[in-house]
Amino acid sequence: MKKILITVIGLLCATSLVVNAQDAKPTHRQMTAEQKALQKEMLEKYDTNKDGKLDRTERAKISKEDKERMEKAGLNKKGKSKKATEKISAPTDEKKAQ
Repeated sequence: MKKILITVIGLLCATSLVVNAQDAKPTHRQMTAEQKALQKEMLEKYDTNKDGKLDRTERAKISKEDKERMEKAGLNKKGKSKKATEKISAPTDEKKAQ
């Protein structure tokens, strides 16, 4: 009797996990028509090698105004957009010149 009870409880738990997994919301959200249009515009404007993607050098050439437009539309990935396009320059050492 205990074996049957434990088996039934185990099956119920497994079934509830499957049902919850099916109800989970997708993590990828759909882009709005405005976002799609802006993405297409930026791709046409900055995709110099015409491969359908913006590589690192092409993203670095995006103007400040266009970056702001993309941020307002919600197209920039947080944390990557600014770091990928900023140039870090090493400080010059005047003592070496002397």
